[in-house]
Amino acid sequence: MSEPLLAIALVISSSKGSSLVYRWPAHPANHPRLGRPRPFHDSTCFQADNPWRSTSEPEMSIPCQNCPVDDDELLWRRPHFTRERSVSFNNGRSQATSRRASPSKDIEDSLILDGTDDRDVPDEYNELLGYSAEFLAGLLSPHVAMCHQKFEVVMDDLAFIGHPVCSEPDGSWRFAAEKTKGTSRGRGSKKGRAQTQSPQVEELPLTPEKTSKEKPRPKLNSGLQTFHLVLVLDRPDPSSAASGNLGKYLDIVYEQIAFAMTAVLYQEQVLHNFVEIECEKLGALRDDCISRGQPYTTYLTEALRSSSIASAIKTVFEAVKSGEIARCTIGEFPLELQLPPYLSSLLHPDDPLEVDFADRENSDGELLDGAASWGPDMGFAWRLPSLTPWKALLRLDEEGEQGYELYMKLRGPQLNPEDRELAEQLLRFLELSTVTLCLADLASLLDWDLEGQVYPTVRWLVHHRRAKLVDVVHAGLRTVFALPQTLPAPISILTADFARTFDHPSLPPFPKLLSQISTSTSTSAHFYGAVVRSRDMLPLYHEVVIWMLKRDLLITLHLRVRVIATPELKEKVRMRRELALARRGRLRSHSMSMAGRPVQDPDNGRQKERRDSESKGGDPADSSPVDYWMSMSPKHARAHVRKMSPAVRNVARDRSLSLVYHNPTEMSEKDGGVEDEDYDPLFDEDLDLPTYVGADVRHLESGTGATIIADPACANAAERLWLSAMSDEKTPYIARRFEQINQYFDGKCSDDEILYKADISRKQLREVLHHYDEYLQTFLHPA
Repeated sequence: MSEPLLAIALVISSSKGSSLVYRWPAHPANHPRLGRPRPFHDSTCFQADNPWRSTSEPEMSIPCQNCPVDDDELLWRRPHFTRERSVSFNNGRSQATSRRASPSKDIEDSLILDGTDDRDVPDEYNELLGYSAEFLAGLLSPHVAMCHQKFEVVMDDLAFIGHPVCSEPDGSWRFAAEKTKGTSRGRGSKKGRAQTQSPQVEELPLTPEKTSKEKPRPKLNSGLQTFHLVLVLDRPDPSSAASGNLGKYLDIVYEQIAFAMTAVLYQEQVLHNFVEIECEKLGALRDDCISRGQPYTTYLTEALRSSSIASAIKTVFEAVKSGEIARCTIGEFPLELQLPPYLSSLLHPDDPLEVDFADRENSDGELLDGAASWGPDMGFAWRLPSLTPWKALLRLDEEGEQGYELYMKLRGPQLNPEDRELAEQLLRFLELSTVTLCLADLASLLDWDLEGQVYPTVRWLVHHRRAKLVDVVHAGLRTVFALPQTLPAPISILTADFARTFDHPSLPPFPKLLSQISTSTSTSAHFYGAVVRSRDMLPLYHEVVIWMLKRDLLITLHLRVRVIATPELKEKVRMRRELALARRGRLRSHSMSMAGRPVQDPDNGRQKERRDSESKGGDPADSSPVDYWMSMSPKHARAHVRKMSPAVRNVARDRSLSLVYHNPTEMSEKDGGVEDEDYDPLFDEDLDLPTYVGADVRHLESGTGATIIADPACANAAERLWLSAMSDEKTPYIARRFEQINQYFDGKCSDDEILYKADISRKQLREVLHHYDEYLQTFLHPA
């Protein structure tokens, strides 16, 4: 992530002119680039001037003995590097040209003329990345009108990012009042300015919030006019396919490093004239080292001992290069700066392994729910899981400040009683935070508000890299883990670190442990059954799991559930609907005959239904099998029943038997308890008419195969009938619990999320999964 940063420099301007006061490192160098394709070292080396032949591998590769092309000649260099300093230039042109002079040529000539001197070796005091320090100081000291806003200059392969600030017209440094909208400078009407102004450039104020009780400080007249902290970055080759989103990268570097550090320097300059004093000290030290003939490295070393700005610049540079937090002090102000851990993915978008599951933005650039829960500062390039109540907190005492040091600071005598009480609560929060306790339970134990107290504390700890958010680990280690696609470090280094940390003879070597975890993933076995296998080893393996989680060596797999309507279930529900329709017709005919009204000819009704069915492109026997069966003669009806599917015949037989053995009131009284020969299961009184009659036939007859209910919480009429039919012959309390939690069986909710939202135990969830196993599809997937 830190490769593009080349140097950090401090440029000032005063009545004496502009100067580059300090930079780190001493000799920055950018990455080499090729000016033309590098040929294969074979017979094509003799045709290196032909771009196509030099980059195309021949069919028969013959190694070359003496390659005429030197690799150093293939490197790309800036135009003013290609000529020696001893070459003189004149202003005249020997040849006239009709083309317009290139601006880059003019800049090239001016740079060479400015840098020419009689010395054979470059002056390390007056040169930075091939440019003279005087030229860079003038370029990076903008006009007063361009101060107090983002500064970005791209020159050749370098990008300069900063936020220049200036003093007031009277020479004093003070906090300026916030500018009102619509005070843009420049000519033209308001309409023209509104059209030409870029909406992406936002001016960030450096003025801190001040209360009305604060006493006004005296104005400090200063000779310092402007100062500019500049970050120099190596711009990726724009012709490369992997150049990435450079604009987004530069914006984040500006907001997180350049602007934040400039704000502190500006505050210290206004309050204590800090920057001017430090710059005078550095300037005097630089002149002394030059007079003594000391190299530039000596000047940097002595500056680190005498100037806090120099040490802060060095600390920030090294922290950004190593991807860590920069903890420094500017004057009397402690400062912590960092870049998002996965910011480099913006410059390498073609890496298939760099899958970001937490940096979620919509088309308008707004953060989605998962990333928005962390706030705007941590919602991008942090790759954090969603901040939810069913997550756990893992403390990272090894990285940064140790827990003992934090305890001693919180228990210090400088805290007042109110702060001491808050510190005690924070200490208890840290003591109770374990990977086996979710945030919701942690808030309940502390009697804290989840969103008002627990979440802000978690954000602060994660932002300062003293903790990380992980999935809850089962207390008995009955959690299924998987290995990441790539290890964060070479396996040899991890093996040595593991051996130094754990010396128990019962523990397997680190490579064997990885093999056991990988094998358990393919068999869906939890960590206890695949690795631990003994209750006595649980405490030790708890430490092993925490050690691996801190180094991102484990991925927790979660159980997810989907509901499937089997073909037998769908046929059963469809038959029930047809039985309900037939019973409704029978009841309607019976009620009309009792009222003395003429009964509608059933043939007319069937003909109407047949016409409606045919208009929809269906067959009457398929769209309404019950009515079609009732129109048959007894002989044809029995033959049609024999052609029915076994599932439909079982439904009719089960209904008849249940009435015979469990509903004796349905038997004929005049036959002395003998079943009525004219009874038909189509006229079962137990069928729920409103449920089955109102169902959508199109969904019920959508196909004969199995159907996945994508979202049970928003199920349609047919899916609701299928879900209800799944609870037939189930225990009432099991059926009620299934009806309560099946809304989370969409394949997206993890088991921890289901337990939290449904407020049930893991045992109750397993019980439901066991009884409804034939209708559920379970699988393991990372969060």
